[in-house]
Amino acid sequence: MPRYFLEVAYKGTNYSGFQIQDNAGSIQEEVEKALATLFRRKFELTGSSRTDTGVHALQNFFHLDSEELINPRALYNINALLPGDIALRNLHRVAPDAHCRFDAVSREYRYYLYREKNPFLADKAWFYPYTLDKEKLGMAADLVLEQKDFTAFSKRNTQVKTFLCAIQQSGWQEENDCLVYRVVANRFLRGMVRGLVGTMLQVGRGKISLSQFGEILQSKDNRHTDFSAPGHGLFLFRVNYPVSMFG
Repeated sequence: MPRYFLEVAYKGTNYSGFQIQDNAGSIQEEVEKALATLFRRKFELTGSSRTDTGVHALQNFFHLDSEELINPRALYNINALLPGDIALRNLHRVAPDAHCRFDAVSREYRYYLYREKNPFLADKAWFYPYTLDKEKLGMAADLVLEQKDFTAFSKRNTQVKTFLCAIQQSGWQEENDCLVYRVVANRFLRGMVRGLVGTMLQVGRGKISLSQFGEILQSKDNRHTDFSAPGHGLFLFRVNYPVSMFG
């Protein structure tokens, strides 16, 4: 049966996350609804990366199976049925055993902060008007690169078999009017990026030392992790697959 990858972008402000759930609106629910309306049958979507309430994505993926061939031109009609804050970007026919979650080689997240009041950033970045030591922030980001076990940066009640993550890039950068934390890894745990951001900011403000941050990283205990960074500052920026995936 033909399998397709659907590339999707969305503003997560009005949704309780990416994955479908009871009694709460989700990105998956809206896309499944649009597909069912257009094709007059139900599709079961599998997601690449789950994002939490309020989190945005410049690129995420679903995969779906269809007995009938789907023309990429159908994207125009599907988008016409979707809310304005969700957009399908591409439709790729892939191998029948391709999996949008397990075949991803890496994912990139970016967390945006702004330090001067700006109404145009209010729902896409975290207003954080505090003095920060950028050198210490950079040193904290370097420590993240050295870590493999991120138990201390995973929220509780998560169903995963391992807390090991291979961090490929971790650093802070200036981008337009924002200070941005950029991190690339093979996988991420629930709440992990927001926990890293919140705790590194404590280093940048001098609330905890760099060595204390290192101790939290290695502790496998999330009681000292700061998960206060709100979801609306976080973007799933990119999901990377092998070049051969899309033929």
